[in-house]
This record gives sequence, structure tokens and C-alpha cells, in this order.
Amino acid sequence: MLRKIVRVILGLIGAGIGYSLSYLPFINKLIASAGIARYSIVGLLVLVTGFAGFMLAPWLIEVTLRMVAFFESTLLHTPMQDLIGGAVGLIIGLVIAILLGAPMKNIPLVGPYIPIVFSILFGYLGLSVGIKKKEELTGLLTMWKTGSKQGRVGGKSGYKVLDTNVIIDGRISDICRTGFLDGTLVIPRFVLEELQHIADSSDLLRRNKGRRGLDILNQMRKEEQGIKIEIRDFDGVDNKKDVDYRLIQVCKRLGCPVVTNDYNLNKVAELVGVRVLNINDLANAVKPLFLPGEEISKVDVIRDGKEAGQGVAYLEDGTMIVIEGGKRHIGQRINVIVTSVLQTSAGRMIFAKPKMSFKNSSSSRRYHEVKVIG
Repeated sequence: MLRKIVRVILGLIGAGIGYSLSYLPFINKLIASAGIARYSIVGLLVLVTGFAGFMLAPWLIEVTLRMVAFFESTLLHTPMQDLIGGAVGLIIGLVIAILLGAPMKNIPLVGPYIPIVFSILFGYLGLSVGIKKKEELTGLLTMWKTGSKQGRVGGKSGYKVLDTNVIIDGRISDICRTGFLDGTLVIPRFVLEELQHIADSSDLLRRNKGRRGLDILNQMRKEEQGIKIEIRDFDGVDNKKDVDYRLIQVCKRLGCPVVTNDYNLNKVAELVGVRVLNINDLANAVKPLFLPGEEISKVDVIRDGKEAGQGVAYLEDGTMIVIEGGKRHIGQRINVIVTSVLQTSAGRMIFAKPKMSFKNSSSSRRYHEVKVIG
């Protein structure tokens, strides 16, 4: 029904075009010379153009729908940053064209065409520059929207770039859920491609890790965690370099920190002046502190250590406990006394002794002291 209405409207538009053609100088002169028959000629012209519009209506409707579908598909697949950057650049370019072209309208012959040329030239330049500088534009918009407080917390732009390893690790989802991160988490397109490549690996372990990372991303995007997640393309980043290098370049461009648990990326980023949010450091910061002399109850000694006689146990949070003389307690659950704690970026390591041997050595030491005094 709607197509029929549109077809009738296009037929009427065609008839109107035919009537308007009758006022063209050469056609009007021809009609005027026809005398009384001029009304018939005008009517015939209106009927011909109206019929042509009516017959061409289905083709025009189909072409219009295809063009609309094409532009709609293009816009839907274009990142929002590109649309915003391109629109801002185009507006600025057209404003500059109007300001420069207005004084030149009165130039003889070419004056009326100069604003058109300027509009095309500066409009295209503004659109191109706006798309290429979309990161800076959206960064400025974010800073203006969120204010200086968020800028101090998350960097100049409020963005935080995620590394592939931290996505696979999975703890970033829990951290976001607790509300300890704010701003926008940016996932570069090349990180997503690396994650997909890992998910397609022939190695079972790597494939499972990649799929787990993709599942975590989907879960984070679906859940309302109070934080925005953006997957973005970055033009001008050297695709021939490795992912870590490109991540650092992206962080420099956005003026934001990188979220990772990769020890090597952590060190390289610090060397080039990029702020690092290492979730291993966060995990270590919230682990319970143990001081030398404190007792840790009921740890399971599961294997021997690197040095002779050592045993190894783990706390529930994954902290390794190296137990001196613990090899003979493998497979047992014992209490230990902390002797020292070693803290590194890779994690925290606790050195301890079995409580019974610690007691025996202490008792023996006290006994000998009394014997000497006596």
C-alpha cells in the first residue's frame, strides 16, 4: 500500500516537472507559436512526464532503498569515534570555508563558484583530519564531560587500555564488578585480533585461554558494571610491530595507563614513561600481611622445593610458602612459622619453618643458654 502511495506521489511530481518545463524559454516560445493548441501541448507534456514518473517509480523506490541500506550498513559498521571525529572535522571545515569564501563572492566571473570550491576542499580536509584525530577529539570530549577529577584518576583522558594477558587472566572482570576502576576501558582492535588468533590456535591450552578471554569480554560488555568498554581502531599505529609496542603507542597517544599483568610489558612501559596498572600488584596489595614470627595454620605441603630439604605449600590466594625442612612433611597438613617475606612484582613469597621444628630449635637454644649460665 505504501509503495502505491509513493508511486502516485512520484507520478504527480513528474507531472509537476512537466508543467515547469513548459516555462523554459525555448519551450515556451514554441508553445506560444502554436496558438490555441498551446494548452493541448502543455497538457500532453504534463501527461508524458507524469506517466514517466509513475512508470519509473518502482525503479526509483528500489534504488533509494538500496542506497539507504548501504549508507545504514556503512554507518552501523563505522566506529562511533570515527563518526564523531568526522562530523566535528566536517563542521569545522565548512565553517572555515564560509568565512574564507564570503569575501570573495563579489569577484567577477569566478566569485560565485569560489565558496563552492572552498566548501568541497575544506569540508573534505576537515572530515579526513577529524577521522584521523578522533582519539584526541574524543579524549577532549571525555575530559570536558567527566571533569578534572576523573582525569587525575585515570590519566589525561579517563581511558585505560587493556592488554591481552589481563583479559585472558579474567580477574579484571571481578575488579570492574567491585567498582575499583572507573572511566572507560579501551580494547584496541589488534588486541581483539590477537585474542581471536589465540582462540583459533591448534594448541588446546592456548585455544581454551583465547576462548575464555572472549567469553570474559562478552560478559563484561553485557553486565552493568558501572564502567564503559570500547573496542577501537587506531590509525597510524605500526602493524608490523608486536602487540606490546603498539599498546605502548596507543597509551602514549591517549595519555592513559595500560592495565596488564605482563611483567615484561610492565618494565618496558615504565621505561618509556607510560603508567602501568598491574593487577598482580593490586592482588598483592590486598593479600594478608605476615610478619616474621607469625604462625600460619593448616597449610598443605604438596611438593619439594628447589633447595635440599625444602617443601612448598600455597595459601588460598596462591601465595607460595617455601618451608625449610618441609620435604619430609609432603602430603601432610602442618602449621608453620614465618621467617621472612619476599615481595616482587611477580608476587609475594613467604619463607617459613614447621612449627614443631621451630619449637624444638627454640627449646634447645634456651636449654643451652641456661646450661652456660649455670
